[in-house]
Amino acid sequence: MKSADSLEEWEESLRINAPGVFLMHREFGKVMSDQRSGPIVNIGSIQGMIGPTLSLSDGLNMGPVPPDYFFHKGGMINLTRYFAALFGPAGVRVNGLSPGGFCNNQAGEFVRRYSEKTFLGRRGNETDLGGSVVFLLSDASVDITGVNLPVDGGHTVQ
Repeated sequence: MKSADSLEEWEESLRINAPGVFLMHREFGKVMSDQRSGPIVNIGSIQGMIGPTLSLSDGLNMGPVPPDYFFHKGGMINLTRYFAALFGPAGVRVNGLSPGGFCNNQAGEFVRRYSEKTFLGRRGNETDLGGSVVFLLSDASVDITGVNLPVDGGHTVQ
């Protein structure tokens, strides 16, 4: 997802990112509704749930995450709820996952600071999201729709 620092970048971000999420739901939802079942799992971010913690990057020459990222991720959470209501009567479940700070080659000091902000005292890794995805795609979650599940080591509940 390209992030916006200027009005032109903001508008481009909206033009590219928002229709993609909408069209994906519309098309998959139609097919699944015709089949009378199926799960859709959106992958968002905790940045759609909470504001930025600017102190995490203080002095690290990283800069804050641009505002359109928060806008898109927050919108995805509410679009998940909308499509859950729209497609639910046809047996289609629509849920979202909001990963927290996953390791992505950030500076060691940033990783340390972020880890201190989680209950588990760690950052997520490449295997941490998979179990939640499998759960929401499986029959184990057959009565769950319209939810947004943070996968963030407890960061958003502090």
